Amino acid sequence: MDSRAAPSDTVGVKLWLLYIGRARDEHANGLAREYLKRSSRYMQCEMREIDPRRYDPFSRHAGARKALLDPAGREMDSQEFAALVGAAEREARDLVFVVGGHEGLPPEWRETADLLMSLSRLTMPHELARAVLAEQIYRALTMLRGHPYPR
Repeated sequence: MDSRAAPSDTVGVKLWLLYIGRARDEHANGLAREYLKRSSRYMQCEMREIDPRRYDPFSRHAGARKALLDPAGREMDSQEFAALVGAAEREARDLVFVVGGHEGLPPEWRETADLLMSLSRLTMPHELARAVLAEQIYRALTMLRGHPYPR
């Protein structure tokens, strides 16, 4: 099997990176877009700005595993994060990551999430968190395929 699996090799699994609030920092936006573009070699990926008053990830992605970024969430290393992505692939289950805006996430979403995760105990701008998350997604997918990137 080719270690550079095409998106169709993932049984239609799709990864969503959703974020609340306008993305104004073009450098952070470009970095996040670049890593998701690279990730799309291995899995269908989409990044989208959402308005929580109009977009409910729990009803729109009912069968997906939903991981919300939260400062009090579980911290993972890259191996654990790759295991999370790999489990979604094995289960043929879409994976949705949600990054909150300056006011965080709606409280009711936190209660319903499959996973609350933290990228770091450090405080960082939401746009930078999105870029870091996008890079970790790419890192996880390359780790799962034995690609040399993560070394």
